[in-house]
Amino acid sequence: MNLSRLLKNIGLAFITGCLAFSAASCSDEEEGQGAVGNGTVSGVVTDEQARPVSGVTVSMPANGISATTGSAGEYSLSNVPMTSGIILFERDGYETAAVTVVAKKFTDAKATVNVELVYANAIIKGVVYDASKNNSPLAGATVKVSDFQSTETNAQGEFELRNLTLKDYTVTFSYPGFKDVTKNVGVDAFGEEGVVMLEATMGADEVLRGKTKYQLAEAQKWYYNEYRGGRNAENYPHWDWACNYMCTLDFVGDYEEQNEGTTLRIRNSSDDQRNNPVDMEMFDSYVYGSKLITADNFLMTLEARTHSASDNAPAYFGVQVVDLSEAEPKAKLIGGVRTLASEAYHQIETDLSEYIGKEVVIAIGTFRAEKGDYWKQFVIRRIAFTAEPISGLWNWLPGTEVPGLEGWHLTQEMVRSTMPNQTSSFTGISPVSGNRDNYFEAYRSWIPVHHVAAEWSFMPLTKDPEVFPSEGYLIKTRGGQDVSTKVPESYFYSKFSIAPGHNKFTLKTRCFSSTNATFFKITAITNDGEVTHLSPVSNTATYAEAAADGCWKFMHENGDPGNPDGYCEFVYDLSGFDGQDVMITIGVFKGEANGDENKLLFYSISLN
Repeated sequence: MNLSRLLKNIGLAFITGCLAFSAASCSDEEEGQGAVGNGTVSGVVTDEQARPVSGVTVSMPANGISATTGSAGEYSLSNVPMTSGIILFERDGYETAAVTVVAKKFTDAKATVNVELVYANAIIKGVVYDASKNNSPLAGATVKVSDFQSTETNAQGEFELRNLTLKDYTVTFSYPGFKDVTKNVGVDAFGEEGVVMLEATMGADEVLRGKTKYQLAEAQKWYYNEYRGGRNAENYPHWDWACNYMCTLDFVGDYEEQNEGTTLRIRNSSDDQRNNPVDMEMFDSYVYGSKLITADNFLMTLEARTHSASDNAPAYFGVQVVDLSEAEPKAKLIGGVRTLASEAYHQIETDLSEYIGKEVVIAIGTFRAEKGDYWKQFVIRRIAFTAEPISGLWNWLPGTEVPGLEGWHLTQEMVRSTMPNQTSSFTGISPVSGNRDNYFEAYRSWIPVHHVAAEWSFMPLTKDPEVFPSEGYLIKTRGGQDVSTKVPESYFYSKFSIAPGHNKFTLKTRCFSSTNATFFKITAITNDGEVTHLSPVSNTATYAEAAADGCWKFMHENGDPGNPDGYCEFVYDLSGFDGQDVMITIGVFKGEANGDENKLLFYSISLN
């Protein structure tokens, strides 16, 4: 399939009917003033180049009337009731079009409707399973993307929706007695072949609102022990807006990124939502993820506040845990339903020690406590996991610093309890640009592309990053004389399971000066706390050499998305760690006194 041809034809089928109607038939006369009885609808069907389309099935399913266009694209439907009715135009390779014809469109019992069909050859197909029968194929389930684009699964549970244009879709799966399941398909998912494969499981109860146990099994991993939210700076740059990645987590219900934090809000924006019943067992809105609980991170701390709450009418919230290893997983409320009615931040602790040794789904959410116009906001500034209480708001996570990395605020507990990253390739290019006041959608666009800032954890020790440069994401130093090749200005970290075929680490990067070198260091830390500063086995920088304390310094000003081969590569051999889970850190250092900010840019990172 020619993808460019598909992209050229993105869009909905649109109707050019009413071109041949008389002036009276196209007037604004009241519904029902037209003729009564039966009449004839005729017209011509063309494509986007105004060429006639033959073989189009023209039908009124509700009345059992149909015809087929001839070589000139013409058709005629007889015995059409001159009341409101829907005519469908269907042909393989084109998007189905639907026209509503009403009584006032008829003159002398005749109406003309000409239709332009849009070329559409994208496909969504897959299999639907029955959770109530040990995930056997489910026959007879309805799969639809619109009222006029639907199909049913066959005996093997298979379905295929053809003749789709390239655009975003919400696919709905329905079956009598089962709750509907929906899946979103973005235009980018169709790929070069224009085909999307989907699997859906029906017949399972919701464990969290809108989520069955099968959907929760696909929950986003909370690899790290800290997630920050909010735009306002606190203890800059530790809490600068550019260090806020909580909005890349998965949310359900009503939520918003605010200056104060990432806000869970009661669904209350329409009459239908205001009619939602009181429910103190299932969250109204929540954030959730899958987390491995260990002896190093079992104490979860929220730094939170509220809006639209008072002592007499507080916000109701809680923490629920789902253990998917149970035969019938349930959402267990830990610590009961809680309340908060404060514009000041509070530290709220939850003991998860009963789950040590298990990976569980954790949900933090709000409850609807009243009917009607009920508007409460629970604002989360940080989600943190430790083995001991955090001493005061905004402070670094407590624990024992890794020997040799003093001043990094990286603890042995963080190293041991960080979960291995399951992704092998990361980008620093943001698909959507943003700024301090408008970055929510930009940050969320990082999720499907595996952006480094969404998949790694960022530690801004003394300097914030630059989030949206066109060349890629970058971390940087301060200007001035504060030189250190031991403590970075900032760094990223993530953990990987190293194995043959998964032990060559490549950083594709650049900097922005031909006179002041950028100093950086890539460090491997094993779970027992052993620290190894890595040297590249090869590099393609304009200038690069080893520096003090395991740093490397380099200068290379070439490279941008239009010239990806212009970036330089630093390649590292990790085969000495085969069979181990190893934390990898990438830090930028102020290695020389100068007045410039020295920058380390991330175009891509790969592990293969």
